Amino acid sequence: MLFYKVLRHLLKIDIVEWESALPWVKTTDCGDMMDDELETIRRKKMAEMNKGAETNWPTEPIPVTDSNFDEFVMKYSLVVVDCWAPWCGPCRMVAPVVEALAHEMTGKVVFAKLNTDENASVPNRYRISAIPTLLVFKEGKLTDRIVGARPKEQLAAELSRHLR
Repeated sequence: MLFYKVLRHLLKIDIVEWESALPWVKTTDCGDMMDDELETIRRKKMAEMNKGAETNWPTEPIPVTDSNFDEFVMKYSLVVVDCWAPWCGPCRMVAPVVEALAHEMTGKVVFAKLNTDENASVPNRYRISAIPTLLVFKEGKLTDRIVGARPKEQLAAELSRHLR
């Protein structure tokens, strides 16, 4: 329908002449068709924007291992990996905080748990010398590390910096 508008403009025909010259094309039809075109474009853009949202965002920390670690951190835009061990007291203090934040930040951040006793490769690669350590990955790249136990509010504030 854009073609008809351009043609009308080039021929300098007003609306009355246009409708009499081409009776099968009504000016109201042009508006309706334009609305349809805009709606089609809007749907395509929404599908593109929702493409990332189609990924299932977990509501709790997901256990990861040396074998699936790289794939997992690449799957989501923002991933926080809790490196812990069963014997670690501060790790047990951080665990409920991480679980609560995983639930609260669903759709924004994905949390994972890596048992450092059972998986030595990833801790060695990222030089983890103390636990608990939270590794923050944005678009698959390590952007921050948080070492030690923190209160929920402080940890949430530190993680919110990465949401922008």
